[in-house]
Amino acid sequence: MNGSYKRTILYPQPMKYILSFSVICFILFGCSSSKGIKSSFSSQEVNLIMHSDSITPMRVYKINNKKDSLLLRTKSTYIKPDLKDPVLQRFVKRLYATVRDSISMGVGIAAPQVGVLKNIIWVQRFDKPDMPFEVYLNPKITKYSKKTQKVKEGCLSIPNRSDTLSSRSLTISLEYDTMEGVHITDTVEGFTSVIFQHEIDHLHGILYLDHLQKEIKEVSNSN
Repeated sequence: MNGSYKRTILYPQPMKYILSFSVICFILFGCSSSKGIKSSFSSQEVNLIMHSDSITPMRVYKINNKKDSLLLRTKSTYIKPDLKDPVLQRFVKRLYATVRDSISMGVGIAAPQVGVLKNIIWVQRFDKPDMPFEVYLNPKITKYSKKTQKVKEGCLSIPNRSDTLSSRSLTISLEYDTMEGVHITDTVEGFTSVIFQHEIDHLHGILYLDHLQKEIKEVSNSN
């Protein structure tokens, strides 16, 4: 509706003050960006995640950087599954973009590797048709088989190195949450189980080099 019709509303004095205060509050707080987002992430993590769009890879933390190494050695925490959380949505997409980036091209990645201490990982499921990448929240291994396998491992956070481990379990049982909040149990074997073991280790501040050192020590003690 247009035209020149005008209407004047006269408010009592107290109402004027209430309206003025509301306008000030909107100006001060209503226009903030990531600061106003409610999320399971810390404010520092929110700023890191929301700094770029969902298709932009994040910087991978490296063990040869002192500050990066300290974070990589820190245990991650529970993340609440919530499809309405814009930060969580942005983060899982950026974490995927990171693992599939031409510089990385990994088969799995964990949130701490990009500076976010939350229990989130991506794993490529070589045990499924078309070998899809899948995201897992709060993954936990509940059972390790006694039978182990010998596999060569590398890590995006450990540049220019790969080593063969013989202590990874052949089969594992695990449980995790989906983005929709569904709690699932699963059994995985073979190389895919190694990826899960590797990435879940990251959530506990453990690197594959720790297993390698343990293996070397055990061999040394047996001689």
